[in-house]
Amino acid sequence: MIERVKVAVVGVGNNTSALVQGIALHRHSGSLVGVRRPIVDGLAVGDIEFVAAFATSPEKVGRDLTEAIFLPPNNFPRLDCDLPEAGVPVTEGLVDASGVDRVAAALAGAEVLLYSAPSGRPQTARAYAEAAHQAGLAFVNTTSDPVARDPQWMGRFEAAGLPLIGDDLASQFGTSVLHNALLLLLRERGLTLVSSYQVNLGGTEDFRNLVENPNTKKQSKLNALSAADRVEVAPLGYLPHLASQKVAHLNLEAQGWGETSVSLDVKLKVHDPSGAAGVNIDLIRIAASALRDGRGGHVAEATSLLKSPPGTAI
Repeated sequence: MIERVKVAVVGVGNNTSALVQGIALHRHSGSLVGVRRPIVDGLAVGDIEFVAAFATSPEKVGRDLTEAIFLPPNNFPRLDCDLPEAGVPVTEGLVDASGVDRVAAALAGAEVLLYSAPSGRPQTARAYAEAAHQAGLAFVNTTSDPVARDPQWMGRFEAAGLPLIGDDLASQFGTSVLHNALLLLLRERGLTLVSSYQVNLGGTEDFRNLVENPNTKKQSKLNALSAADRVEVAPLGYLPHLASQKVAHLNLEAQGWGETSVSLDVKLKVHDPSGAAGVNIDLIRIAASALRDGRGGHVAEATSLLKSPPGTAI
């Protein structure tokens, strides 16, 4: 019998809510709707056990994980599934490197640390990476803050035989994935791209945070596109009434045979946290499998699920 993957999660926001609820829904119904890979190296979707959770919100600290994921400002909807108490109280998270030893001790027994806090806090991301390294865990960075792109961090994890996966997940069916597919289609069909842009609007706390702290997010989005030199990524827009939904507008201007014009406009509307959870479920299992096999550093199987894998710009 396969041993469940023991996961610690940083950030008890919408993405974690979607992940926790989605796993519970799968266990309850067996549904494979929206599941890209039912089995990864022998690990099924339901073979995930949360053993620790960290957050900085005073309202969430001390609450059970399955209670905390529904507290404001979280706005991902409740899924139709039974969600028993996890028995995992949310622990006070890090705001700087001063609590690394405390967090490392709290990670005892875990295999994978999923860093799912808001982007734009690179020092915090690295503090958790340090805690994972000390505790002997695989580290998965779902944010645009550079950790896996830093050769020194990658070298440390590789030397320790610990997987380091990141940076910035490519949402299951999000703006970057769709935009890049369209750019590749133009190239495949022999059209010449003139210009392109994308606009992203959302109502989650992560969107609000990224509006205020964009930092490396724009570069990470460009890293995911095959024609970044002719693509503009507009600043993210925060619209609270959208709640957990994201609305994206894409435009491509191109030329076909005889230099005639081709114009394409696309609107995409998705629940942003679902897109993250649909990828995180694979990243967790990839990281756990690599850890169990003693494969440290970058894990090649994760590359296609990331916006900014090692070697891309910071």
